Amino acid sequence: MNPRLKNLADAGVSIWLDDLSRQRLTSGNLARMVTESSVSGVTTNPTIFAAALAQGDSYDEQARELKASGADLDATIKALTTTDVRDACDLFADIYANSGGYDGRVSIEVEPGLARDTAATVAQAEELAGMVGRDNVLIKIPATVEGLPAITATIAKGISVNVTLIFALDRYDAVIDAYLTGLEQAAENGVDLSTIHSVASFFVSRVDSEVDKRLEAIGTDEARGLKGKAGVANARLAYELYANRFAEPRFEALKAKSANQQRPLWASTGVKDPAYPDTMYVADLIAAPCVNTMPEKTMQAFADHGEVAGDTISGNLDDARATMAALASAGVDMADVVQVLEDEGVDKFVVSWDELVVTVRGALDRL
Repeated sequence: MNPRLKNLADAGVSIWLDDLSRQRLTSGNLARMVTESSVSGVTTNPTIFAAALAQGDSYDEQARELKASGADLDATIKALTTTDVRDACDLFADIYANSGGYDGRVSIEVEPGLARDTAATVAQAEELAGMVGRDNVLIKIPATVEGLPAITATIAKGISVNVTLIFALDRYDAVIDAYLTGLEQAAENGVDLSTIHSVASFFVSRVDSEVDKRLEAIGTDEARGLKGKAGVANARLAYELYANRFAEPRFEALKAKSANQQRPLWASTGVKDPAYPDTMYVADLIAAPCVNTMPEKTMQAFADHGEVAGDTISGNLDDARATMAALASAGVDMADVVQVLEDEGVDKFVVSWDELVVTVRGALDRL
């Protein structure tokens, strides 16, 4: 087992792979990552599935069977993707059991075109959970305004949720409220709260990409000196918010009923600017009980030269606040930044979903 990644896991960070494909499953690659790289979960999204289905012929046999059975395009896509997620859930079953449900998780996202439709999101979340049919699945729901009540309703049904596309602290606060309300409704519905888990996926590198662009446009030495600092500072303040909210009496009452905390998950942790250290969104965001979902390239970089210097969040909160204040002073409108990122995030996943549809339609035509 890689000692650097093991040290990261021992520091309380759950290492999840931000990728999944049938090839990873059938070749034994994912199983090896569990034993060699301390991987304890997987996240997926439409971009990942579009890339997986566009490569090779791993999906041909199942697609051929689905076509012969008369399955339409939508049903075929759901069957192909949920099969991968189900098989990955089975691979992580022991980790799931041994961690009490915190790890061994595999995420699958509702169709991104539903991001602004609360009722349709709830319906598809329930459908996907049923199709996967494994307790360790997480249904990904975007943290749009319309997604918040969908999170509550899905949690109230006893379905575990990965809340995705979180960029803003105030939206994260609303996500926590949505989760707690869902737990309260689940308790009223007679659901065993110990069976419900959730993570809140706070995006990191995309914040720097948007903020750095604005700092460069401002053009002062002071502004340029702040490049590459917003993403980590924003995430650290999100961790502070998490710690405070889950120490409140409201959650303590739910905890007495065996409820679980909603853990922070750092997403978009691959460095997009080559000028920055390739492990910065891992090394600078270490604290228990966080999750870091990494692209394989980032995981390999940390395995090669990543350093674990204990908790790198809790002792740096004042610095994070100072960074955010300096950004505001320099003229960066963070409220606009996070809204742009949310809109772009939804749009990008819709484009990836469309690519997935085209890929599957082409495969069915070819077969």
